[in-house]
Amino acid sequence: MPIFFTSDTHFGDAKRIRVDRRPFASIAEHDAALIARWNEVVGVEDEIYHLGDFTAFKDPDRVSALLAALNGRKHLVIGNNDPPTTTANKGWISVAYYEERMVEDRLLILCHYPFRTWHDMGKGAIDLHGHSHGKLKEKTRQYDVGVDVFDYRPVTLAEILRSKRRRKID
Repeated sequence: MPIFFTSDTHFGDAKRIRVDRRPFASIAEHDAALIARWNEVVGVEDEIYHLGDFTAFKDPDRVSALLAALNGRKHLVIGNNDPPTTTANKGWISVAYYEERMVEDRLLILCHYPFRTWHDMGKGAIDLHGHSHGKLKEKTRQYDVGVDVFDYRPVTLAEILRSKRRRKID
């Protein structure tokens, strides 16, 4: 089963359209597009790690409905804008502030925030993060997996690694 990564969806947060210059006319259009793009790539049984800032909803029923609408077995790595209605929701398989995970024989360091240094950095570990909305100059083996970077959809590790190679060529 594929494993996907994403961050900074900010479902329900209308100011993200203006602040991040997202190409949507309304928050309803924004949320519908992000749900559709998520479900186009993530299957029902796939695993997905959301690296924070999932939703602005303070209503637990709205969070539950949103999680039910999204495919996959969902893990949350908590971001600075995730309210308790998001972090406490039973729709998550796991909730943590930090996670280390082996994927395709690579150690991944998962956190909402980008690190200056990270565990086993010198041994090839990869830092996946969100928070910076594509505006941070990344270090070697460091990747912003936010929707602002990856066309408003989750991505696999292979897609993430290819993206850095393309940026170096440009």
